[in-house]
Amino acid sequence: METKRNESKFSQSLTFKAMMIAVLTLLLLIPSVMIQELIRERQNRSVETIDKINDKWSQSQTVCGPILIIPFTTTNVNEKKETVQIEHKLHLTPENLSIHAHLFPEERHYGIYKTILYKSEIRMNGQLPDLSQVKIGGTNTVVHYDQAFLSLGISDLRGLTNEIDFQLNGKSYPVETGGNDPVSGKKLVIGLPNLMTPDSESRYTFECNLNLNGSSNMNFIPIGNTSKVEVEGDWKNPGFTGSFTPDYQLTKTGFKASWSVLGFNRSIPEYWIDTIDDLDDTSFGVNLVDMVDHYQQNMRSAKYALMFIVLTFVAFFFVEVLTKKRIHPIQYLLVGIALILFYSLLLSLSEQINFAVAYLISSIATIALITGYASGIFKNKKQTGILALILSILYLFLYVVLQLEDVALLIGSVGLFIILGIIMYFSQKIKWYKPEEMTE
Repeated sequence: METKRNESKFSQSLTFKAMMIAVLTLLLLIPSVMIQELIRERQNRSVETIDKINDKWSQSQTVCGPILIIPFTTTNVNEKKETVQIEHKLHLTPENLSIHAHLFPEERHYGIYKTILYKSEIRMNGQLPDLSQVKIGGTNTVVHYDQAFLSLGISDLRGLTNEIDFQLNGKSYPVETGGNDPVSGKKLVIGLPNLMTPDSESRYTFECNLNLNGSSNMNFIPIGNTSKVEVEGDWKNPGFTGSFTPDYQLTKTGFKASWSVLGFNRSIPEYWIDTIDDLDDTSFGVNLVDMVDHYQQNMRSAKYALMFIVLTFVAFFFVEVLTKKRIHPIQYLLVGIALILFYSLLLSLSEQINFAVAYLISSIATIALITGYASGIFKNKKQTGILALILSILYLFLYVVLQLEDVALLIGSVGLFIILGIIMYFSQKIKWYKPEEMTE
């Protein structure tokens, strides 16, 4: 009989209630993790859909070149005393390269998914190295100047929308496709059959205009010994990516950025024979994709689920202890489920409307649901109002943290420290070791 009384006392003690709340909190971590997996799944589906949209238009573009390529053959004698001819290609980079690109971005929607496409106008000019100073091989080498050509790399040739006017020293040359480029992926070829003929020149300047469609971002490879690139466009929040940081100006309607890369800044040699390692790590450019999209914001918010559950349960627990109200574990569980459903509601709404509006609707709905349920438990307007205020502050705090990228960790840590201090202050009023008599 005494044992049953002790068990009954323990089941009604603060220690038992705290243990039950801890167990419920841990159980609610399972649907919290499931929500994060759902966000990842939706994000992956978004990426796949956007790739399909971009593929029909044109993928992101990387521009490289032009590079002067001169084939030559060397004659050697192998171990068997046989004469062997080996073909090589000498690649020469421009002495200087100047590129100006104007981007015209536009949003395209496919159902609930959005991607950023652009049209661009690119002007390119520069100077090739002095061919009279180029020495290739020795007496066993035959240089095929009549097979020389320029290679202009463009990662997705489907984006070209005009006939390219490529000029050398003011003379136009035809442009053809030439298979894969080891640097940018695809290439255009400008044949130079009269290179180094008796009446040819040793120095060449080039000019090229092209219209290029792409998606998400545009990149450039500083192939010139001195490379200057300017990019401007009507996009309010561009991201600048790659190995070099530009000088840039942002306005209410667009941006303008410029890069200046010198020969000793880059890892690209002035010339090489046959092949070279991937130069993609030297590229730089403009990213037109939103740096923090609604899926990233949803994922960041879902990581705060444990904090919301704990703090809301603590508020209910304090009301239970200080007002002698009995709150059943099932009621705690229902409140926890309502808190978890906030993230599902936020995800589904943010796919349809602006994230800020979706957050406002989801938070108001969740606060109204929990406070309405709590009013039936507390039967006290003041206590219900305090709970509503606490939840409103929590959701406002979370929204502020989501909007701050650089100092989000700092603000979040300071906020949690203050909240912990408040909890510790009010917990002093609780007599943890004295059994509490509670009324239904």
